[in-house]
Amino acid sequence: MTQGTFRERLDALVEMRATGPAAIEDAARRRVRRDSLLGASGRLMIVAADHPGRGALAAGRDPLAMGDRRDLLERLCLALGRPGVDGVLGTPDIVEDLLLLGALDGKVVLGSMNRGGLAGSSFEIDDRFTGYDAAAIAASGLDGGKMLLRVDTGDPATVRTLESCAHAVTELAAHRLVSMVEPFLSHRVDGRVRNILTPEAMIRAIAIASALGTTSAYTWLKVPVVADMERVMAASTLPALLLGGEVPDDPGAALAGWRKALALPTVRGLVVGRSLLYPPGGDVEAAVDAAVEVLR
Repeated sequence: MTQGTFRERLDALVEMRATGPAAIEDAARRRVRRDSLLGASGRLMIVAADHPGRGALAAGRDPLAMGDRRDLLERLCLALGRPGVDGVLGTPDIVEDLLLLGALDGKVVLGSMNRGGLAGSSFEIDDRFTGYDAAAIAASGLDGGKMLLRVDTGDPATVRTLESCAHAVTELAAHRLVSMVEPFLSHRVDGRVRNILTPEAMIRAIAIASALGTTSAYTWLKVPVVADMERVMAASTLPALLLGGEVPDDPGAALAGWRKALALPTVRGLVVGRSLLYPPGGDVEAAVDAAVEVLR
């Protein structure tokens, strides 16, 4: 794909959104779906791009890195085009942009559901479901939904998010669709929500997330790499993907952490966003290829 060709496709996308919005529904209906979630490799490599929907636009030292949608879409298309990349996680606007660009055939697509806990807000823990719901995920032919669950035992708003996540797990399971739950224990430090990344905190968070809904049959977990991952992942039998988190200062150390955790029986792959889309040095394709290599 040349730069000029991609710009032309983006221009066509913008025009289509203004003059023919029904094209989105048509593209979703025509999308070629893969036969199974895991595929032949038994692993998953998912690129995450749902951060902007929560107002979290920073990557590395750039506070507005993800604020340029055309640039973000080009990076996503580069990543999705690399061998070994299975799919994407995004909010409706991003998924629909990628549908119109024809970038999602044969890919796993997970819809991001709760983006109401805006980054830095006073109501961040009350993470309302403002994106996809289970019915829309099913109707759009997506493969599942992702939800963020931050449990702050000192914030009463936590229980609303817990209840909403439980309902979403139940509703997705009724459609036989995956629920991707990303759990943390969290607290406020100087007024800002911070996730507690100790083994003990993650064990408790995983135990809480695993019990959500009326069935766990279709529930997966999305977890960070922390210390003592063998003990952490022993907290549940549910399949899990490792998240990438912030752009690391030392990409080699991040790759080593993923490689070690991927040896654990419940860990089935990676969900990585900013650290692949905005890597140090800017080479998206090289960063993606290095992550894919870890899965082999």
